[in-house]
Amino acid sequence: MTGGSTSVEELLELEPEALLDRDLWPHVAPEKVPEPRIFNPWIIALVVTMGTFMEVLDTSIANVALPHIAGSLSASQDESTWVLTSYLVANAIILPISGWISSVMGRKNFYLVSVVLFTVFSALCGLAPTLGMLVVFRVLQGLAGGGLQPSVQAILADAFPGEKRGMAMAVYTVAILCAPVLGPTLGGWITDNYSWRWIFYINIPVGILCAFFTRMVLVDPAALTAKRLLQKGKKLRIDVGGLALVSLGLASLEIVLDRGQELDWLGSTFISWCAAIAVFSIIGAIVWELHVKNPVVNLRLLKERNFLFCCMIVLGLYTALYATTFLLPQYMQELMGYDATTAGLAVSPAGLVTMIEVPMIGWLLSRGADARRMIFVGIVTIALGTWWLSLGNLQMAESDLIWPRVLQIMGLGMTTVPLSTIMFRFLPADQSSNAAGIYALVRNEGGSIGIALSSTFLQRAQQTHQTYLTANLTTSNTLAMQASHAMGAVQRGSASDQAYAGLALLYAQVHRQASLLAYMDQYRMFGYMLAAMLPLVFFLKRPPKIVGKIELEAH
Repeated sequence: MTGGSTSVEELLELEPEALLDRDLWPHVAPEKVPEPRIFNPWIIALVVTMGTFMEVLDTSIANVALPHIAGSLSASQDESTWVLTSYLVANAIILPISGWISSVMGRKNFYLVSVVLFTVFSALCGLAPTLGMLVVFRVLQGLAGGGLQPSVQAILADAFPGEKRGMAMAVYTVAILCAPVLGPTLGGWITDNYSWRWIFYINIPVGILCAFFTRMVLVDPAALTAKRLLQKGKKLRIDVGGLALVSLGLASLEIVLDRGQELDWLGSTFISWCAAIAVFSIIGAIVWELHVKNPVVNLRLLKERNFLFCCMIVLGLYTALYATTFLLPQYMQELMGYDATTAGLAVSPAGLVTMIEVPMIGWLLSRGADARRMIFVGIVTIALGTWWLSLGNLQMAESDLIWPRVLQIMGLGMTTVPLSTIMFRFLPADQSSNAAGIYALVRNEGGSIGIALSSTFLQRAQQTHQTYLTANLTTSNTLAMQASHAMGAVQRGSASDQAYAGLALLYAQVHRQASLLAYMDQYRMFGYMLAAMLPLVFFLKRPPKIVGKIELEAH
């Protein structure tokens, strides 16, 4: 096939590397052919990870500030939760379609626009005069920032060769693991010492720096630029049906997961309608995207075995991680008397361990270590840490909470870095943005599912344990009556007042014990779930040590 006889349609069917042959570019002016520009990939990694850290931090930094936001803006606590829900819904919409957007705009342009808009809407969130305006700006902030996570993974996958990709993904993993851990602690400190508005204002200097350096060092891969130039002048085909179904389905699903427990799940008409819309829209989106020629979300990538099982593993991992991250501070505050800041500080050492461990994992991968073995050991380590938490009691020391959490996060580092490294190995190079978008969506949905499951089963387990325990609080139970009299005897008042006070104090102790048992049940449940994921590791293929271009069999 010669350059003169090659049509644009034929060129677009070529692999990205083939497009680097400029003899095949009869339809593009020579001065528009991209010249390769070389930057140190580690500078690129640090710059783009800065923006991702900022975006992931905002998923959790507002959690502890909700009472302050509600009071400041004259809203109820229930209404203020839409500050969190709106951001998660917007993230869920943009994550899977970020690959398609970056293919249209260019990866550099998409990342730069996302950082700039995220910074602008962060400033507007801080300036919001009413809760309604704050929710609107949070939606726009979530739409702007949602594409940063998958963009970074795709950028790192293209910037680093296969044998060095482990270290690059280690830098990215430090950001996405440390940000949720530091978010509540930082948010609590800022809110207590300044104002809740500063949790948004702190994004402004970081965003400005990130945008400046992104404009300076980031360039699109020449092969992807080639495809974009060849498509210039052609009518842009937008998968409107797929875009509508994906957006509607994921937005409805996120509302169900985030608000379901609070509104009594299907006992609420609103949640029932959202659930029905989510089911029909997501099923319709899957059918539509698998049959349309140019899908906005390329679900055909899941035909590749490694990518499919990596997504399944990361869904389970982040379900367990976010569930325990939600449960642990709540347990420390409700049952052990910690304040919000102290509870946040107690789980912070896990983030410090991650910063030390993850680069070591990346180095081992760059030396040829088998990623599958690391994933297996990592899942076992997370499961052991989660099980360790289930052995707690109401007299445990702070160190008895810190070390299980450290073990959990150590296992997560051993798992997520190899997963991020091998998920791209058997995919076409031009599909890295699409793959990263799907992967990031699965990770975020795992977090939402984990929080929804843990909050629902926690309440129901508390009720169950309380029912069993209070069944023994009868007048015929001598030990119960003795305990009630002993507790009431130290109270002032008449004999009847002391009797009522004793029963109230005894019931409070029963409630605490029921809550403790419920928390322990949740940790055991997620420990079992993690153990059940281990067989999935055996379905992963080991990539070759010297990585070249590996074609996807499904394409």
